[in-house]
Amino acid sequence: MLADSHGRVATDLRVSLTDRCNLRCTYCMPPEGLDWLPKDEVLTDDEVNRLIAIGVTALGITEVRFTGGEPLLRRGLPGIVAAATALTPRPRTALTTNGIGLARVAPALAEAGLDRVNVSLDTLRPDVFARLARRRRLDDVLAGMAAAAAAGLTPVKVNAVLMRGVNDDEAPELLRYCLDHGYELRFIEQMPLDAQHGWRRDDMVTADEILDRLSAVYSLEAADAATRGSAPAELFRVDGGPATVGVIGSVTRPFCGACDRVRLTADGQIRNCLFAREESDLRPLLRGGATDAEIADRWRAAVAAKLPGHGIDDPAFLQPARPMSAIGG
Repeated sequence: MLADSHGRVATDLRVSLTDRCNLRCTYCMPPEGLDWLPKDEVLTDDEVNRLIAIGVTALGITEVRFTGGEPLLRRGLPGIVAAATALTPRPRTALTTNGIGLARVAPALAEAGLDRVNVSLDTLRPDVFARLARRRRLDDVLAGMAAAAAAGLTPVKVNAVLMRGVNDDEAPELLRYCLDHGYELRFIEQMPLDAQHGWRRDDMVTADEILDRLSAVYSLEAADAATRGSAPAELFRVDGGPATVGVIGSVTRPFCGACDRVRLTADGQIRNCLFAREESDLRPLLRGGATDAEIADRWRAAVAAKLPGHGIDDPAFLQPARPMSAIGG
């Protein structure tokens, strides 16, 4: 198992397939983008497949989520998904995407065995989308969500980040859209993971504020906390249910004590926490002839050193050097 010294066991593997993205969201990266990883530093498809296989067959991983950057930019994505779903025991699989291009590849991903998708959608207003993402691609995102649902990649979950003074008045509107289309909405507090290191706690729309905005329009009832487990979202039944809305209060309502996630970056680094400032490099082992057992041992050691929490409230907190796009969600 991938156990740490605080009694947690990692069973959920987040695999970043690229640090590249075709949007330039203001809370993630600057307008000009970033310096992308050189091609020779990015894991090959075979290397990704080998590490996922080690995680599933030797280390107890039961869920694999493919992330980026934007994972749909990875040409070998369907083959990587197919390799993961062919493993025994078969892990649950998911994809976190901005949705651009999803309409085209959703059928191939479903055929490869992908179980479901999470799509980022912060606004339903074209002008606000262009302001936030610096691209006019809202119609492509909405089409991608519809295609995913049609291909059976369900439930389609929607991730939304509210920005103060930009889209923070849209919470009820976003929820209505998701309810009408059968999508499951999750609001996420903005986290200090932007490339510019410009995050300020006072600018963040908190979980309490999100719930206040929703409660002005809908009746919300907390779902049974006992069923939450390690899920990051607190769920609330909307107008008596069965539909729910989730709030992920990573900053103000941290859930570090139940965390079961471990991350693999596109260049082969194991990160035991989203906010970790240290990584464990598996790429030299992969390319240096190490056995699966030796790689598994290095992986176990990386997870064993996991801190009890992300420490955002600690006055000495330092934002990770890598932004979210280079870490993977």
